[in-house]
Amino acid sequence: MTGLTHLDATGAANMVDVTDKAATTRTALAEGAVVMLPETLRLIREGDAKKGDVIGTARLAGIMAAKRTHELIPLCHPLLLSKVHVTCEADDALPGLRLTAEVRVQGPTGVEMEALTAVSVACLTVYDMVKAVDRGMRIEGIRLLAKDGGRSGSYRADAEAGA
Repeated sequence: MTGLTHLDATGAANMVDVTDKAATTRTALAEGAVVMLPETLRLIREGDAKKGDVIGTARLAGIMAAKRTHELIPLCHPLLLSKVHVTCEADDALPGLRLTAEVRVQGPTGVEMEALTAVSVACLTVYDMVKAVDRGMRIEGIRLLAKDGGRSGSYRADAEAGA
C-alpha cells in the first residue's frame, strides 16, 4: 500500500514479521550533542557535578537504553545485542558534549532504533545530571550517521542529499 513495512494492507500498524529474514551482522551509528554554558562543561570536565560522574553515567544510561529499546518503541523487536558502545566527548566549540552510540547485532533486523535510543537517553542523562546549574542546555543533532547489513545494505548520512 504505502511501502512502509510497519503498516498492513489496511493501513494499521503492526510488527514486521522477520521470520524469513537472514540473520546477518547489522550495525548502526548515531550521534547527538548537548550544548551548554562553558562553565557547565568545565564542571563536567573537572568532575565537580553534584550528581557525580556525568560522562560515565551518560555512557551507562545509553547502553541500558539500547538494550530496552523494544520496551520504548512499540513496533521494535527485542534483540540480543552483541555490542553497544557509547562515547561522550567534550567540545569547546559547541560548547558542550558530543555523543555517539554504536550498536551491533547478529540477527534478522537492524539496530538503527537501538543506536538512536542509546544516544538520545545518554543526552537526556547529561541534561538531568547538570540541569541544576544550566537549565538552558539544548539537545541537538540526534541522527543516524551510518548503518550496515541487512537487505537494504549500507547507509552513510554524509552521502545523502541534505544531510
